[in-house]
Amino acid sequence: MTRASWIFVTLSLCHLSTLVFAEEWAQFRGPNAAGVSKASKNLPVEFSHEKNVAWSVELGEGIACPIVTQGRTIATSMIDKQTLAVFCFDAANGKELWRQEFNTGATPPITPPNTQASSTPCSDGERVYVYFSTIGMVALDLKGGEVIWKQKVPLPFYLMGWGAAHSPILYKDLVLLNQDDDLAPFLIAFDKLTGKVRWKTERPEMLGGYAVPVICKAAGREDIVVAGTGKLKGYDPSNGEELWTCNTLLRTVMTTPAVKDDKIYISIQSYGDTDRVLKYALLQWKDTNQDGKLGKDEFDKAFWAKFDKGDANKDGFLVDDEVDAAFQASTNMVGGGTTIQAVRGGGTGDVTKTHLVWNLENTSPSNIASPLVSDGRVLVVKKGGISASFDAETGETIWEKKRLRNFGNYYASPVAGDGKIYVQGENGFITVIRQGPKLEILAKNDMGDSCTATPAIADNRIYVRTLQKLYCFAEGAE
Repeated sequence: MTRASWIFVTLSLCHLSTLVFAEEWAQFRGPNAAGVSKASKNLPVEFSHEKNVAWSVELGEGIACPIVTQGRTIATSMIDKQTLAVFCFDAANGKELWRQEFNTGATPPITPPNTQASSTPCSDGERVYVYFSTIGMVALDLKGGEVIWKQKVPLPFYLMGWGAAHSPILYKDLVLLNQDDDLAPFLIAFDKLTGKVRWKTERPEMLGGYAVPVICKAAGREDIVVAGTGKLKGYDPSNGEELWTCNTLLRTVMTTPAVKDDKIYISIQSYGDTDRVLKYALLQWKDTNQDGKLGKDEFDKAFWAKFDKGDANKDGFLVDDEVDAAFQASTNMVGGGTTIQAVRGGGTGDVTKTHLVWNLENTSPSNIASPLVSDGRVLVVKKGGISASFDAETGETIWEKKRLRNFGNYYASPVAGDGKIYVQGENGFITVIRQGPKLEILAKNDMGDSCTATPAIADNRIYVRTLQKLYCFAEGAE
């Protein structure tokens, strides 16, 4: 081979390598938590734990979503009761490149299907950022896994023991974490290089929820948007100052909004009707002897100060409205119900009457699976494998209450790419539907284990985290 030929081949291979690992899915649900791949054009339709498997690895228990960055796949798991492991694999072949282990100490209570390793990492292509309730926020070097910095984060507390599952995202030079718990909720921004807290904004009106922050560009600026109890809020990224609030949400918010252009789409199911404020849920879950009142000993000590605040007659019990006075903000006494809505970003102050584009009540949203906005439509999926689709501009129903032929719970959020939508059930089956104006099921694929984590898509591959394993699927992998 001549020198010129050698140089040509070398440059060609370098270019090919760049193309092979060009797509980033570097946080929960990929770019801006939207769940949409724009680069992959040859995604598999039929795959399973035995078919079209490019590679698979045993991880241990966890439900955090995998992420893909710079040709590497990052995943986490609990490898024993007090050890969190962060894994880095070659995205092409599954070879383990490094792992970093952390002693978590004693972990707080958690309610299934949540697990301790449930927070999805994020990456800027140089570092990996991982959150864990008892450890805080950790930055690792992507190449070798070395710890760059650690920053403690206040431990979250939940009235009904749900447990932590908040996932960080990156915005420019900030690592953002929204930690809505039932004790002291907040939105915090760390300097991604040093771990220094740049700002922290309290969210005292919120109850426990798990919405991931998203970015909305509208009215000539970029806002951090966070959904929470009763209210969708926009914040200034430079200082965390609240810019606007749209007071149209419900009591409990588990889902993450999806942003398309200048609109923010969110779907929520909060159990009960609009009159079901927090006290009804607490009386159902905490009042074990069903005497209609709650004793102080039925709550974690962390909540005792709030308990005392609500105990108006100081008899040592919370009864009726005392329950809400203790734990739910007087300015935000919202109840349950269902809603799917679109809100225009870029407002100032209270935008409830000016920026709510459309709102559908009594529809079919999930309480955990986030909406998918793609190809001009909003798709939602709920328990029982029931799907619905709406026009993103008008909210007009395209279809409603159509089954995906996969019964069970849905905790993972749907993702899309290559004209296909992938909807993963907890029972381990992923339904593939054609992206279009009608429901067309293409395949139903068996992962061989339960699935709660949302899949990742990058470079014509789908990365699926089951309860115990990580799979990479590709068309023609066998």
